[in-house]
This record gives sequence, C-alpha cells and structure tokens, in this order.
Amino acid sequence: MKAHIMKHVFLALAALVGFSAIVMVLWNLLVPDIFGLATVSFWQALGLLVLARLFFGRIGGKMMGMHGHHNPIHEKWMKMTPEERKEFIHKRHEHFHKHE
Repeated sequence: MKAHIMKHVFLALAALVGFSAIVMVLWNLLVPDIFGLATVSFWQALGLLVLARLFFGRIGGKMMGMHGHHNPIHEKWMKMTPEERKEFIHKRHEHFHKHE
C-alpha cells in the first residue's frame, strides 16, 4: 500500500516538473518575440502554473475550481466581448508598465 502511494506521489511530482518545463520552454520560445516580455526560469514557470490554477481552476480538465464550483474570474472573462477583453488587457499592460 505504501509503495502504491509513493508511486502516485512520484508521478504527480514528475508531471509537475514536466508541465513546468513545457511552460518554460514554450514561454521562452514564443512570448519574448511576440510580446516583448522577458524569458522565465523553471521556478517562474512553476509559479505561472500555480497562478493559472488559482485563476482558472483545474489544469487539464474542465474550467472549474475546487469542489466543482465555477471560477468567477473565468466566468467574467467568458462573458466579456472581444472589445472588453482587449480593453482589460490594455489596462493591465498600462498598470504593470507604469510601475517599472
């Protein structure tokens, strides 16, 4: 029984490392050239995965938070028009660049 639990823990850690590495590589290949943002380290990529989980719910499954509740941020985003989304992104961009 203990070996079974250890196997699941190892697989979960391996998946976390793998997903973090994939996020890091894809980010570093795409985002700096497309958006002019900096590259990220492995630990920053892991942090991005955690943020994505907190903001949007389950990674790799339905967009639902813990215990099956819908994520209100995701729901709000989905109700926005393309223009509202563009304006939201523009305001976030201005906010972050104002503090540099």
